[in-house]
Amino acid sequence: MSTEQIAVESLTEEDAASELERLAREIARNDALYHGKDAPDISDADYDALKRRNDAIEARFPSLIRPDSPSRHVGAAPSETFAPVVHARPMLSLDNTFSQEDVQDFVAGVYRFLGRLPDQSIVFTAEPKIDGLSMSIRYENGRMVSAATRGDGTTGENVTANIRTIKEIPQVLPKGVPSVVEVRGEVYMAKSDFLALNAQMEAEGKQTYVNPRNTAAGSLRQLDPKVTASRKLKFFAYAWGEMSDMPADSQYDMVRMFKDWGFPVNPLMKRLNSVADILSHYDEIGLKRPGLDYDIDGVVYKVDSLELQARLGFRSRSPRWATAHKFPAEQAFTTVENIDIQVGRTGALTPVARLTPITVGGVVVTNATLHNADYIKGIGNSGERIREDDHDIRIGDTVIVQRAGDVIPQVLDVVMEKRAPGAKPYEFPTVCPVCGSHAVREKNEKTGKLDSVTRCTGGFICRAQATEHLKHFVSRNAFDIEGLGTKQVDFFFENDDPALQIRTAPDIFTLEERQAGSLTKLENIDGFGKVSVAKLYAAISERRRIALHRFIYALGIRHVGETTAKLLARSYGNYEAFEAGMKEAATLAGDAWNDLNAIEGIGEIMARAIVEFYKEPRNTEVITRLLGQVTPLEAEKPTTAGSPVAGKTVVFTGSLEKFTRDEAKARAEGLGAKVAGSVSKNTDIVVAGPGAGSKLDKARELGVQTMDEDEWLALIGG
Repeated sequence: MSTEQIAVESLTEEDAASELERLAREIARNDALYHGKDAPDISDADYDALKRRNDAIEARFPSLIRPDSPSRHVGAAPSETFAPVVHARPMLSLDNTFSQEDVQDFVAGVYRFLGRLPDQSIVFTAEPKIDGLSMSIRYENGRMVSAATRGDGTTGENVTANIRTIKEIPQVLPKGVPSVVEVRGEVYMAKSDFLALNAQMEAEGKQTYVNPRNTAAGSLRQLDPKVTASRKLKFFAYAWGEMSDMPADSQYDMVRMFKDWGFPVNPLMKRLNSVADILSHYDEIGLKRPGLDYDIDGVVYKVDSLELQARLGFRSRSPRWATAHKFPAEQAFTTVENIDIQVGRTGALTPVARLTPITVGGVVVTNATLHNADYIKGIGNSGERIREDDHDIRIGDTVIVQRAGDVIPQVLDVVMEKRAPGAKPYEFPTVCPVCGSHAVREKNEKTGKLDSVTRCTGGFICRAQATEHLKHFVSRNAFDIEGLGTKQVDFFFENDDPALQIRTAPDIFTLEERQAGSLTKLENIDGFGKVSVAKLYAAISERRRIALHRFIYALGIRHVGETTAKLLARSYGNYEAFEAGMKEAATLAGDAWNDLNAIEGIGEIMARAIVEFYKEPRNTEVITRLLGQVTPLEAEKPTTAGSPVAGKTVVFTGSLEKFTRDEAKARAEGLGAKVAGSVSKNTDIVVAGPGAGSKLDKARELGVQTMDEDEWLALIGG
């Protein structure tokens, strides 16, 4: 199981460190896409889930907080396209809340921090959270001098020329304003203007835009201000940066002051005292949301008094005196025009509903996942009903679509009153729509239950599986071959010219050799070129020697993610030992099978998948050809000079009293030992605490060295 699948409370310290590294990398990537390129590839709900998981792991393992932790950073580095602007006061983000209980905790935390009883004496403001691009506009002596995006919170992008094109933003402030004024707020595009722009783009035969937020951000980053001016951007003011003098002493009155100075402010902002009133206003804004001409994704609550704000202060990246209460996923009604089947790398047949286009949460939705055959019938993974009255999903049905944590939105339910007479239940295919091989639902031998997923049995003869496997093989955490992206893989796979064809992974490494003797030169084909081809060959050549865990991960074995591949590499040391062990474990019995299952983090389901992969002759034939082209390196061994347990396999059993199981495992692995979950003839040491049972008995039976906690500590030096 990969670390992202493990519940936070079940993570070991090693797992937590690995997961925090993954989250830091993934959140930074999405920050760059969202803030820097205005092109996110996951939903807001997915992004929020990543942030919440990171925060939860850091709360449980505070010693593992990384210097590049998302909890210490805001946004993304500013683009190099625009000149940098250092913010006089940082532009921080807000913490998010998602439930009434979260809001109650936020309010209670404010009172608790200030040492006051929760007597409703503290006033809060509540206003819509605009889904746009954060902006800071600086005025000196009443005149606009600069405007900058949030960037990474400290340094933003200078977009002054483009901001000057937004008619709602004053160029000059009234007389009497402070000598230095920084007004902050959100640049956005109205829904009506977005739809009009898309209609224009469609009429001109150009590609339409995805949603107003990204369109507004992209418009603001145009090098030509005339393009920005044509996009009809708008602005709401709600905060401030540097101020040479404070003209008011409350959040609400400051925003009213902005209105007096000529800035647009949101009319739905209110002052409130109680949690009940705050939540009531949240519900009220939520009801108005569909009719607003701008996208919002929640309601922001702030302590109104600026004096109290100053006392409450800031955390590393957010104020204690404010939070954003996010809305749940939006829903909409539309029609299922068809149901298509997509085939993935592991052969999974995934049904996708093709929908009459509908806007959900500011995004035009045309597809929605239907997960599997049972989901279409209204049955969950455990056999439970997930929709009322046996509502199955049929072509032509009117359905409720929700845009939640999935990149592809989800069909929640069917409006039965609108089902057409004679509508027939959907028949899930029993053959692969790509290669025609049988499609089956495997049975779990332990439980006797059918797998929820239908899979193509074609393996590498299935074009869909083969191309998806190639895309996985060259992906970042596998062979990471720059210049072999999705489009290039599809091009090479579909090509009938033997000198250009790539159907399996070994073909990648013979491409340059085949090209040398061919009249059809890759550099003469549209989309390539001499320089890009040379770079591609160099990138391929660089990967002829590769880390063992990357090689194992690249094979695309079902259930084997990056973390599992690292476990396998560390446990077997080199590829020859790994392959031999998998082939020896083919009987699902004996020492090799037991050793595989004994690896901490490898369960029986995963072990079966690995062994079955190596039992398939087509897989081993491809691997043999691949090994003729590339060399998997031996796994790096920890620097454990002088360690008495380096290279030894250790099993901990019983109730450990002087350290936790996680601590024991981490310490042993830090000394170069391998920690296993069960005892076999390859076990070197069994450390037994009180209550040790069958594992201790087996160790004695096999003549494995056993010791108690004190003896173990003495061995490793305390």
